[in-house]
Amino acid sequence: MTTAATTLFLTRHGETVWHEENRYTGVSDIALTPRGLEQAEALGAWAAGAGLDAIVTSPLSRARRTAEPAARATGIAPVVEPDLLEVDFGVAEGRTLGELRASHPREVDAFLDDPAAHPFPSGEDPRSAAARGAAALLRIPRDHPGQRVLVVAHNTLFRLVLCRLLGLPESTYRRVFPGLHNCALTELRLTPAGASLITLNVPTWPLPPA
Repeated sequence: MTTAATTLFLTRHGETVWHEENRYTGVSDIALTPRGLEQAEALGAWAAGAGLDAIVTSPLSRARRTAEPAARATGIAPVVEPDLLEVDFGVAEGRTLGELRASHPREVDAFLDDPAAHPFPSGEDPRSAAARGAAALLRIPRDHPGQRVLVVAHNTLFRLVLCRLLGLPESTYRRVFPGLHNCALTELRLTPAGASLITLNVPTWPLPPA
């Protein structure tokens, strides 16, 4: 990593059908809703004047589709980063918390008490997800030193990564970062000294007037 600060704009993909119903959407490849597509267009309108040098996305289609308007607006081809995949929620995939509580009440209680130490059954270890996601972001300054990069990925992964990079316990991610809004921007600056959180959840939605 060079001494120049690399600026990352982290954004959660647009709304999906499962998010609309508050269902856990991890590694399942779920499409955007019409509203999610509009959110992606708003992100693209922001990107047109943001002076971006690169776009990096999760491999899941909801993230890649969200990045498309920004790619068109800037002429930048997105780079897919496998380690930005969302956390695998195991038995919670596609289910609401209420539905899961009906079949796994003790597991839900343990998760709510400490979501990093007690992931859902058959789900990914959140600390491992934080490590891979943080490593992915820390590789970006190597390829884009001192540049401005849009990173399109996922709500839970980003919150875990923010905890890891800012020196916060991963067990607090749900409390410290209750949620990242669809296509809102969180600005992170990376230098050899570490990570600095500049802004959190700045909206790009709704679309600006024509």
